[in-house]
Amino acid sequence: MANENLDTLLTALYVKIDDEQGTGRRMGRPPRLTDSELICLAVAQALLGFSSEARWLRYAHVHMASMFPYLPQQSGYNKRLRAALPMVKKAIRILAADTDFWFDNHWIVDSTPVECGRSRPTAKRSDMAGWAGYGYCASHSRFFWGLRLYLVCTPTGMPILWALANPKLDEREVLQAMLDVEEDLIAGRPGLLLIADKGFASKEFENDLAMRGIELLRPSFKREKKRKGEPLLKSVRQLIESVNDTLKGQLDLERHGGRTFEGVAVRVAQRVLAMAAAIWRNHKTGAPVMRSLVTFDH
Repeated sequence: MANENLDTLLTALYVKIDDEQGTGRRMGRPPRLTDSELICLAVAQALLGFSSEARWLRYAHVHMASMFPYLPQQSGYNKRLRAALPMVKKAIRILAADTDFWFDNHWIVDSTPVECGRSRPTAKRSDMAGWAGYGYCASHSRFFWGLRLYLVCTPTGMPILWALANPKLDEREVLQAMLDVEEDLIAGRPGLLLIADKGFASKEFENDLAMRGIELLRPSFKREKKRKGEPLLKSVRQLIESVNDTLKGQLDLERHGGRTFEGVAVRVAQRVLAMAAAIWRNHKTGAPVMRSLVTFDH
């Protein structure tokens, strides 16, 4: 049975990306699957929960031929998808900026593991060597080998900034680097409040944020006085966990299937884009729950 909500989302997404992203002129014969169609295909794959690209393409051949008359083979799809990472990043920003949430001056930051292998031989032989590393996941009380996804989002879950980093890197240094890259974006947001957990605590880090015009809201340590706004953090913690659950539980972040840094990066971006697209569409249609994927995934 056709999913009319998904079809509507993909049509609106195609029009938005095609109008605003711009593909430029190519030399030679135009591709049979355009860049805008590729992005929509990747979003549909994530929303429908296909972690296997071979299974996804077989499904799309049967059930989505009307929307995608031409579909590449798996190797071609993989190659196009890896090359599309800059376009996927730009699409996330386009959708975020096309909502009221873009102007929200309350941001939430958190990091979550993106496992890339479990066995020691895998860690030694993997093409991820040099990018991935060992880290500790406190929420699951276990070590992992892979990367960390850093996500800065609004309280609705709309992604504003995101990055992948080696789990051995200091969380504060990674966030500072992300803010350095987006210096102009920060400068245009006076009174920005950044909500984080204790892992981002340090006087030097808070001073750095203050110089950027950003106030940090985090839980206090036992030796500290209660910080301003701290009673709000319990509900915010639930929001963070809910966003991570959307990425991991509904969009299969941990089953990305990437074997190289580029492969992992684009598959993570694919899932962040799918979440952004759902929030964008729910916002445009006045849905009661912004981050709900239920109407799109079946």
